[in-house]
Amino acid sequence: MTLTVHERDGALRFAVKVVPGAARDRIVGLYGDALKVQVAAPPEGGKANSRLCELLATALDVAARDVTVDSGHGSPRKVVAVRGLAAGVLRTKLGV
Repeated sequence: MTLTVHERDGALRFAVKVVPGAARDRIVGLYGDALKVQVAAPPEGGKANSRLCELLATALDVAARDVTVDSGHGSPRKVVAVRGLAAGVLRTKLGV
């Protein structure tokens, strides 16, 4: 199984399952059709969303401003948008 990635409006979009309040930040791997990511930040006040974007930006070697939560801001299941990468490069850098 591979991560489903859609391109729209110049950005790649894919599903993410976020687990806030984890012991450490890490990209776990595939979780069904989504990328599972654990973040140590709590879910309050958008802290987990911010940390998710920072973690993905670092893993993908793009600027933090190029990674945003597109939908699902208050949910563990989100859609993330990434600018500045091709789908193949994104999958390779994430290892999925």
